[in-house]
Amino acid sequence: MPATVLTIGELADRTGLTTSAIRFYETKGIVTASRNAGGQRRFMRADIRRLSFALIAQEFGFTIKEISDQLATLPPGRAPNKADWQRLSQQFKLHLDERIARMERLRSTLDGCMGCGCLSLTECNLYNAGDAATIYGRGPRFIYGDKSFAEDD
Repeated sequence: MPATVLTIGELADRTGLTTSAIRFYETKGIVTASRNAGGQRRFMRADIRRLSFALIAQEFGFTIKEISDQLATLPPGRAPNKADWQRLSQQFKLHLDERIARMERLRSTLDGCMGCGCLSLTECNLYNAGDAATIYGRGPRFIYGDKSFAEDD
């Protein structure tokens, strides 16, 4: 039977992270250590999952703050159960769906007008004449999901 608590070194061995990286994640609220009588950090086995979630979410471009905010919805002081992870999963899926949609828009329009305001492509005059997309804000507005002016309603 595996131990229910891990030292920082054991957690590092299991996750592939350095101990300094684990301490960094601890400062960001991704994991929380308890202390033994000697003041040494002890982590729950469930922290392996929290760190794994953080690593993969970072790989897909989520910020530490976004990840920390998601993990903050899990109950403190105990290992999250399946229902806890399902609740987090439902919320996180919304964020993933948004990113996937944005990536698909980028893939399909990268060689065309993105609504960024550069007006360097000939089709920009059709889709973003006079940089009209600026009314939506800064950046590549059509990639962010704003409708181009050439699209039918």
